[in-house]
Amino acid sequence: MRRRVTILGSTGSIGRQALDVARAHPDRFEVIGLSASSNTDLLLAQAAEFRPEYLALENSDASALAGAASEVITGPGASRRLAEVPADVVLNGIVGFAGLAATVAALKTGNLLALANKESLVAGGDWVTGLADRSRIIPVDSEHSAIFQCLEGRRDDEVSEILLTASGGPFFEFEEERLADVGPEDALKHPTWRMGRKVTIDSATMMNKGLEVMEAHHLFGVSYDDVRVVVHRQSVVHGGVLLRDGSAILHAAQPDMRLPIAYGMLYPERVDVGAERVSFGEAAWTFHEPRSDVFRCLPLAVEAGRAGGAYPVALNAANEVAVQAFLDRRINFPRIAGVIEEVLGRVPENGDMDSMQAVEAVDRWARSEAERLTAEVAAR
Repeated sequence: MRRRVTILGSTGSIGRQALDVARAHPDRFEVIGLSASSNTDLLLAQAAEFRPEYLALENSDASALAGAASEVITGPGASRRLAEVPADVVLNGIVGFAGLAATVAALKTGNLLALANKESLVAGGDWVTGLADRSRIIPVDSEHSAIFQCLEGRRDDEVSEILLTASGGPFFEFEEERLADVGPEDALKHPTWRMGRKVTIDSATMMNKGLEVMEAHHLFGVSYDDVRVVVHRQSVVHGGVLLRDGSAILHAAQPDMRLPIAYGMLYPERVDVGAERVSFGEAAWTFHEPRSDVFRCLPLAVEAGRAGGAYPVALNAANEVAVQAFLDRRINFPRIAGVIEEVLGRVPENGDMDSMQAVEAVDRWARSEAERLTAEVAAR
């Protein structure tokens, strides 16, 4: 039976790979909706191939998509409205805070959510997970998909810790003083993964892993003390579970996002996506402790997660602004963590983040503060 799938962020890295999976298995997937932010040309090409019932475009008027689908949704909030359309599964591949509203809409509507937008849980936290039973959220991040699979069939009292692996990005072996001289072109050369620009920079700073610690806390209902991060340069072991009897269960696969995407869209079934098989004969897997004294975004994120309330929202917003400033060459690489730390030190209050309005208010404040801080650096 074909699964009716809506893909949010279809022109981004996750969305394009999701369509690769759907293209390879037309007997298993029917793409009923596609959304994009502003890439009209690619969205129209995707619509011509997959013939979805619904198209959504955030930054355009309806005339740009006229006749391309039975129903066209345009303007701010288009992806959120598409997420409300009944589907067997909604894949949220939107990048950044912009994906939160769509996550909320999909869960409130009752759709099964394949979640690749980690910021939904970083900023939304307990409020988002409280909108639906956790069984309606299937993680698509490679690490959380791995942990999710390792936890299946396990009782809570069997589990001691969950294991998050990190690639360490392109600079893990660098001495600290070298980081001031790296540019965006260096940070975007990820050693193992093919990802979007923002996520690739987050990997280089280790912020990606900090956000994933928070995501794991909310997805799996574990304390921050029970989430262990290790650097695994080969990116073959994606995560695991440490059990109370001293044993460990690890999930291994070649670094190919089509695997967790396909599993998220077809859960609990699996299909062959053409991924390269793990070569055990030549395997040489290494694990290291994170260099948190150098890559300060990871401990900053964990600290914000522990504080809760407004702090994760502010951290995420400040990071998005700082990453863009680095990509625009307005600040250097170490300053990303500096901007985030300064914003966190100025959070005016730590109230409950229990509505979209509350979350958006903190997000706006933190972005304004981060923009001011990056402008100060640029003016020097």
